[in-house]
Amino acid sequence: MRAYATGRVPAKEAHSMTDSMTRPRAESVAAPETPRAPRSPRQRWARFSFKATPYVYTSPFFIVFAIVGLFPMGFTLFVSLYDWKMTTQSAAGATFVGLGNYTSVLQDTLFWQAMGNTVSIFLLSTIPQIIVATFLATMLDRNLKAKTFWRMGVLVPYVVAPVSIAIIFSAIFADPIRGGLANAILDLIGVDPLQWKSNQPLSHISIATMVNFRWTGYNTLLLLAAMQSVPRELYEAAALDGAGAWRRFTSVTLPSIRTTMVFVIITATMGGLRIFDEPKMFDASSTSTGGPGGIFRTVVLYLYETGFGSQNRLGRAAAIAWVLFFFILLVTGLNYWLSSRISDDRVGKLTRKQKRQRRRTEVAR
Repeated sequence: MRAYATGRVPAKEAHSMTDSMTRPRAESVAAPETPRAPRSPRQRWARFSFKATPYVYTSPFFIVFAIVGLFPMGFTLFVSLYDWKMTTQSAAGATFVGLGNYTSVLQDTLFWQAMGNTVSIFLLSTIPQIIVATFLATMLDRNLKAKTFWRMGVLVPYVVAPVSIAIIFSAIFADPIRGGLANAILDLIGVDPLQWKSNQPLSHISIATMVNFRWTGYNTLLLLAAMQSVPRELYEAAALDGAGAWRRFTSVTLPSIRTTMVFVIITATMGGLRIFDEPKMFDASSTSTGGPGGIFRTVVLYLYETGFGSQNRLGRAAAIAWVLFFFILLVTGLNYWLSSRISDDRVGKLTRKQKRQRRRTEVAR
C-alpha cells in the first residue's frame, strides 16, 4: 500500500505489466463459415424475376419503337443514297448515287422556298401560341367559377379532327369571290376584301391561325398543370414582400414551371417545322399544291410532292426528310439552350438581388 501511495510500483508487478504490454496478442481464430445452402429453383426464379421484371415491362415500348421508328429511319437513310422510284423493288433495281440526292436538294430553289415558308409559318404560330397558352393557363390557375368547364373548353379544338379544322378555316379565309367570313367582317368595318389564299403573308397568317387554334389549348393544360404544382406559400411570401401580380409571375411562376415551359417550346418547335395537314388542306380547290407559285408550300409538303407526286423520286424525298431532321435537331437544340440560358440568368439575377437586399437589411440593423 505504501508503494502505491508513494507512486512506486513493485519490481515484480512492473515486470509482469511490461511483459503483458509487449507480448503479442494471440490472433483470434475466425470460426469456419457455415456453407450456404444452395438456392432452390423457386428462389432462383424469384431472384431472376425481381431483376428482370423492369426490363420485361419496358421492353414492349422499345420493341415497337425499333419496328416503327428506328427501322424506318434506317431504311430512309438507305433509300436516300439511291435513285429510288415507286416502282423500285430492291436496291438491285436502283442506281446508287451516294450524296447526289442531298446535293440536288440543297441546290434546289424550291426546297429553299419551302424552307422559308416553313420557318415563317413556324414563327407566326409558335410564338403567339406559347404566349397565349401561358396567359390562359395563368387565368385558369385562379379561383374562377366553373373552372372545370373552362379548362375542358380550351381542349375542345385539340379534340376536333384536323380535317374539320382545315375545312372550317378554309371557308373563313375564302377569297372574295367565294365570300369568306373574314372578308365579310372586314367589309362591315369598311376594309376592302383580302386575298387570303393568293397572298403569301396573308396565307401564312391564315395557316398559323389554324395551328394556333388547334394547339393552344393543349399547351395551356400542360402549363396549367405545372402552375398548379407550385406551392402557394411562395405566392403568399412574395405578396407579403410587396411583390405585385407581374412580379409574382416573373419571379415565382416562370422559374417554377421552367421544365414544362422548355418541354412546350421543344414540342411546339418540332410540330411547327413538320407542319403538313394545314397547308395541304388549306386550299383544296387549287390545282397546285401549296398555293399559286408555292406561296405556302412547306418542306413536308414539298417532300410529299417529290416522293409521291408527279416526280416519283423516293430517294430524293428521303434526302429531304433527313435534311429536315437535322434542321429540326439544330433548331430544337438552340431553343433548349436559349430557354435554359434565360432561366439561369433570371435565377442568377434574383439571387444577386436577394443578396443585395440582405446586405441592406444588415446595414440597417
